[in-house]
Amino acid sequence: MEPVREPAVAGYFYPRDPDELRSKVEGFLKEAKLLVSDGPPIALLAPHAGYVYSGPVAGWSYRQVMGEKFETVVVLSPSHRFGFKGVSVWPKGGYRTPLGTVPVDEEVSAELMRMTALIRDIPQAHENEHALEVQIPFLQVALQPGWKLVPLVMGSQDLETAKELSSALKEALGGKRHLVVASSDLSHFHSAQRAEEMDRRALTFMEGVDPEGLWREVSRGSVEACGVGPVLTVLCMVREIGVKKGKLLKYNHSGDVSGDRTRVVGYGAMSWGDSMETGKKQEERVGVDLGLSREDKDLLKEIAKESIETALHGLPPPSAPEGLSPKLKEPRGAFVTLQKGHKLRGCIGFIQATKPLHETVKEMARAAAFDDPRFPPLTKEEWPQVDIEISVLTPLERIEDVSKIKVGVHGIYIVKGARRGLLLPQVAVEYGWDRETFLEQTCLKAGLPPDAWKDPKTEIYVFSADVF
Repeated sequence: MEPVREPAVAGYFYPRDPDELRSKVEGFLKEAKLLVSDGPPIALLAPHAGYVYSGPVAGWSYRQVMGEKFETVVVLSPSHRFGFKGVSVWPKGGYRTPLGTVPVDEEVSAELMRMTALIRDIPQAHENEHALEVQIPFLQVALQPGWKLVPLVMGSQDLETAKELSSALKEALGGKRHLVVASSDLSHFHSAQRAEEMDRRALTFMEGVDPEGLWREVSRGSVEACGVGPVLTVLCMVREIGVKKGKLLKYNHSGDVSGDRTRVVGYGAMSWGDSMETGKKQEERVGVDLGLSREDKDLLKEIAKESIETALHGLPPPSAPEGLSPKLKEPRGAFVTLQKGHKLRGCIGFIQATKPLHETVKEMARAAAFDDPRFPPLTKEEWPQVDIEISVLTPLERIEDVSKIKVGVHGIYIVKGARRGLLLPQVAVEYGWDRETFLEQTCLKAGLPPDAWKDPKTEIYVFSADVF
C-alpha cells in the first residue's frame, strides 16, 4: 500500500469532525468575494494559521478558484518543525484530511526529483508540518474532484532555491492545467501598527512580482514572511510566463480576531495570473459598457447575493441600500445568471425596462435561484458553490437584416406567434457560434425549428448587455 500522510493538526488548527470542517470552510468561502474576473488564477498566496485566525483570509484566496477543475495542484510550504536543506516532496500515495485522501501526482513528483537534487523524499519534513496541511481542506471543498497534489516543504527558503524550484516546476508541470499555492503568513508578533506597515510593504513587492525586492527586504529584516520561500518561488514562476502584477484580495491580522493589538500575526490573500486554459489572452469584452461604475457593479452583486440569502433563510427581500447612484435607479431590463462549477444553475430576467435596475436585479436573483423551471430550487448546501453573473440590458431593437447581428455584442430575441426565445450575448461567445448558429439556437430556445428565423412571420430583435 502506498504511504498516506495522516493529518497532524486536525482538531487543533481546524475541526476534526468532517461535517464541521466542511461547514467551516464553506462559510469562509461564502463570506469572501470573487475578485478575479478573467478566469482562474495561476497561483495564490494563502495564510496557514489556525482557521479561527487566518481562515477568513484564506477563504478569499480559494474563492477565486471555487468550482474550477485542475489536474495538478502544487502546495508550497515552509518547514516549521524539521530543519533540512533543499525541498522535500511526499512523492507517492496521498495526503489525508478529515474530508478524505487526496492522491499525490506521482508523475510530477518523480519528474521533479529527477530534474534536480534540490528536491528529495524526506518524510520527516511532512510529518508534523501544519502549513501545508491546512491548505488541503480548502482545496477539497473549493475545487472540482479529480485533482492530484504535489506537496512540497521548503527547508531552504532563499532566493536561489526558489529560482531553481520554480524552473523545475515550470518544466515538470508542462501542459497540465495546474494551480500553485504559496502557504505563508506575514509579520509575527509586532504591534498592529508596525505589522500593518511591514506587511503592506511586503505585499507591494508581491503585487509587483518582484522576488528580488522582497528577498532584499526580508534579508534586511524590514519585512517578514514565514513562508518567504514559497512566495519567492511563485513570484519567479509567474514572472517567467509574463505575469506582471498580482492582485491583493484581503489583508488582516490576528488582532482583528482576538482584539489584542500588541502582538499580532499578519495574513494576506493574493492571486497571480489568469486562466490556464491555453495561456492565450482573454477574448475581447462581451457586450457593451453602459457606464456602470465598479462600485455600481459590486453593489448590484451584493443586492443579488442578499436577495438569495434572505430567501434561503425564509426572510423577506432586503430593502434598497442607501446612497444608490442614479445609474442604479434607471429603469433597465436585466438577467441574473447563476452558475455552479461553470454549469448553469438558473437564469431569469426582465427584458423590458419596467423597474429601477436595483429592483430588477433583486427580483431576478430570487427568480433565478428558486423559480427557473429547468432546475430545482437552490439549497443552502449548494449556495457556497454558486457564482452570480448579471447582464444589464439595452432596449430591444427589431431588425430585418440579420447581417446587423454582431456576435459578442448582440443578444437575440425571437418571436413567432406564441413562441419566443432569448439568448444573451455571452452565450454565443461561450459556445463559439457564428451568426447563423446563434440564430438557429435562439429558434430552438423558442421551441421553433432551427431555420424559423428565415420565415418572414418571425420577428427578430437584437439587444446588448453590460455583463459582469
